[in-house]
Amino acid sequence: MQWTPAAFSEPTAGQLRCTLCPHHCKLGPGAVGQCGVRRHGDGGMQTLAHATAVQHLDTVERKPFYHYRPGTRVLTLSAPGCSFRCLYCQNYRLSQYGREPSVPWTAAPVDVAAVLDAATEAKAAIAFSYTEPTLAVELTLALGEAAAERGVAIVWKSNGFITAAAIDAAAPHLAAVNIDIKAAHDRQHEALTGAPLSPVLAAITRFLERGVWVEISTPLIPGLNDTAAAQRQLAALIATYGRDVPWHLVRFVPDFRMQRAKPTPAGVLSQAVDIAHDAGLHHVYVERALGPSARNTFCPGCGVEVVERDVWALRRIRLTDGHCPTCHGVVAGRW
Repeated sequence: MQWTPAAFSEPTAGQLRCTLCPHHCKLGPGAVGQCGVRRHGDGGMQTLAHATAVQHLDTVERKPFYHYRPGTRVLTLSAPGCSFRCLYCQNYRLSQYGREPSVPWTAAPVDVAAVLDAATEAKAAIAFSYTEPTLAVELTLALGEAAAERGVAIVWKSNGFITAAAIDAAAPHLAAVNIDIKAAHDRQHEALTGAPLSPVLAAITRFLERGVWVEISTPLIPGLNDTAAAQRQLAALIATYGRDVPWHLVRFVPDFRMQRAKPTPAGVLSQAVDIAHDAGLHHVYVERALGPSARNTFCPGCGVEVVERDVWALRRIRLTDGHCPTCHGVVAGRW
């Protein structure tokens, strides 16, 4: 592993306060933050996240992004570490580095030029996914300007637990973010993730204000947010960001510390889709469990199908410059 200089910190009473995420960890010399990948090192804040344990090509639909450049490819990077401790995390063998003694360091330093060359050759965007991309903000910034010059976009699949200052630094280099809203209330959110919900909600607003395309994902977890009442609260919350913000309903699969829980029933997912539409949301998706129509995009004006998808792939797009072929209305997105 390799510690490198990091931004987003301030001195405080002989310690160093990390200002990247709302945990605001106060670190004495040598101390490591809750994320497991930022520390008070020699000369200031340091990070391990200028690295990746993953580097492979995906479809953008797999992140998931459904309204951002459908059918294109992304080169995925993933540094270990996370600011959350989600009890069901499917990627805990990477995300929980520093918390779980059984999770080893498996990442290698990123060669920025090589990554840009690979993305350019593949005609792909660069995606930070599987673990928490906000912790790799310095790597995002290192890639940013050169990526823009080559026409290589950068996208994040994030928990949204990031400070306003860090958003303002990263947003000019980000084309799109998909952010999780895991619960509608702080108490539920903190029980699941170890962190409050309010900074996540504030981050979504700030990304939207900065012109970054935003999609939202929610895992529907039995016993936590799977009741009709909880789904109505979630749908109403999502609607505050606009009726055109895509909402991905994710089927919970037992893993990590919730291996005895049951997967989300298809009926619960179907009910949530109906509730979301009743709340006025135009674009609600379920990747699997409900069949192909739950992945497809329909014009909010006339109801015609405008984007048809397979699992993690585009099948057909009928939009012209973002407009419906039937009623010519605008379908929100970055097409």
